[in-house]
Amino acid sequence: MIGLGGLLIALLLIIVLLMVFFRFVPIGLWISALAAGVKVGLFNLVGMRLRRVPPHKIVMPLIKAIKAGLDMDTSKLEAHYLAGGNVDKVIDALIAAERAGIELNFSRAAAIDLAGRDVKEAVMVSVTPKVIETPVIAAMAKNGIQVKAIARVTVRANIDRLVGGAGEETIIARVGEGIVSTVGSAESHKDVLENPDNISKTVLAKGLDSGTAFEILSIDIADVDVGKNIGAELQIDQAEADKNIAQAKAEERRAMAVAQEQEMKARVQEMRARVVEAEAEVPIAMAEALRNGNMGVMDYYNLLNVQADTSMRDNIASATNPVLEKE
Repeated sequence: MIGLGGLLIALLLIIVLLMVFFRFVPIGLWISALAAGVKVGLFNLVGMRLRRVPPHKIVMPLIKAIKAGLDMDTSKLEAHYLAGGNVDKVIDALIAAERAGIELNFSRAAAIDLAGRDVKEAVMVSVTPKVIETPVIAAMAKNGIQVKAIARVTVRANIDRLVGGAGEETIIARVGEGIVSTVGSAESHKDVLENPDNISKTVLAKGLDSGTAFEILSIDIADVDVGKNIGAELQIDQAEADKNIAQAKAEERRAMAVAQEQEMKARVQEMRARVVEAEAEVPIAMAEALRNGNMGVMDYYNLLNVQADTSMRDNIASATNPVLEKE
């Protein structure tokens, strides 16, 4: 006879085993799959657990795919999940593409998803075009007037170029470059304001969607405004620069003139010093000449008479010429 304690232990073991069983075997998910007509084995669900794949992330998208008429199996979905993809978005994209009549298979949809793009949004943009608005783009016409424009680009996703194709940033950059080039070739900003559709036609004709994940359907100029007079500002800046250069050259010439004047003054002072030095040697030379008999007393008096006569003439000249008197 098994005692009461043995029955309790057996019951506890049964409860633990049931908990472990239901933990590893999602019975509820298996029943939901059977009710939806999707055949998924219990051992397959247990294998998903062991492969660290949440069964509901595979079974629920699989139910949607089967109900939508898509031929799908769990191995492809598990492989995509383990590669880091979003299984649910891929299935939604395949269903949307099948309903819209777009040719898209699981391999391409999985590749688009793993490339980092939203495959479901790509299919939706392929069905319903998307409008991309550029920021304010400033360009300058030939007459120097700045023109500011905002463009709206209507694009449709190109499924075949989603992998490896450039994104929206490239579209915006190319459209901005086209607007700058078109406005820059205009003779006047008035031409741009009068016919903004010329910008759209010119930019659209350049094939800006080459190498991108989108197909440009239209480019519409949403707003055009007049900006600064860049040409006038450049002329003002150039005139200011020329004035500064002229002032610098004038200051250089003035400094050179001052330097030359100072040099001339220094030379005059040097010459005067030499004259004073020579005049100081005259009495010594005269005394030496008198001592050696080379000069007589009468010669000396004649020299004094000449000096007195010269001094008198200088005084008379100074009295009759104010400039000489001032000097």
